[in-house]
Amino acid sequence: MRGVLDAIGVFFDHLAAVDFRLLGFAVACHLVKMCCTSRAWRNAIAAAYPDDRVRWYRIFGAYAGGVGVNAIIPARGGDVVRLYLAHRAVPGSTYPALAATLLVLSIFDMVVAGLLFAWALTQGLLPSFAALHRLPNFDFEWFLDHGRVSAAIGAALLVLGFVTILWARRRVEEFRAHVAQGLVVLRDRRRYLRSVALWQAGDWALRFTAIWFFLGAFGVHQSLRNVFLVQVTQSLATLVPISPAGIGTEQAFIVYAFRGAVSGTKLIAFSVGMKVTLVAVNVVVGFSAIGLTLRTFRFRRAIGDAGPDAAKEWP
Repeated sequence: MRGVLDAIGVFFDHLAAVDFRLLGFAVACHLVKMCCTSRAWRNAIAAAYPDDRVRWYRIFGAYAGGVGVNAIIPARGGDVVRLYLAHRAVPGSTYPALAATLLVLSIFDMVVAGLLFAWALTQGLLPSFAALHRLPNFDFEWFLDHGRVSAAIGAALLVLGFVTILWARRRVEEFRAHVAQGLVVLRDRRRYLRSVALWQAGDWALRFTAIWFFLGAFGVHQSLRNVFLVQVTQSLATLVPISPAGIGTEQAFIVYAFRGAVSGTKLIAFSVGMKVTLVAVNVVVGFSAIGLTLRTFRFRRAIGDAGPDAAKEWP
């Protein structure tokens, strides 16, 4: 945390050199990107519930709310908010089916991210496992330095997962039916490509464009190679999200990936500046969406008002 705060200090020291016009373009691309992703999710949900009217603006609110919470709470806590708000938007839906629609979106993301990872590996741009604990501000450093404790935590998680599977066996058929309903858009290849994959392709194009503008705003050389490098570090940082927005891990990977190519202070100003900007935008848009959807920012009270029926949706 101290290293992250020091990096934020470096960012503010270089604030006067930021090109705010390019920064504005980057933020605009990010906002349109959120629209593309939420539209793809809306279409996947609409395919699962063809008899219901699935309004895009309400699904956008659910998606944005989850993004906002994920920006400040680790361990993907925003995904729970996202599913809860989507369930409110489609009252006849079930949580397993909605979770399956998110799985539909992950297919395209995994393919693109996998291609980027493969490219980074062939270029020798990623650190080896032995070098991970030497990276500054690396979120997983504690786990690597305490191998026995980490192994115990991993074993406990495996046991918990096994117990959960045993508990779910009694209702496995119902669960499978709901999951299959969420994946129904995959049965029609043309519909999937047209209504989901196409919007996600727009999402990724806007991700790359936003990074391009961020690089220019902070005075870092703009090139496709650098854009891909930054995207790979962002994907790695959110792979196991144990810190808010993966800020420490992302900074560590960026410093390693750009080693020798960009001065240290400029690189830190860029990496932290981009992250701070995106976190701020996500929090403002996300919590505004939650407030407009629930008509309150007291999320716990809103869940209480929903009553115990919400929990009954899980098989």
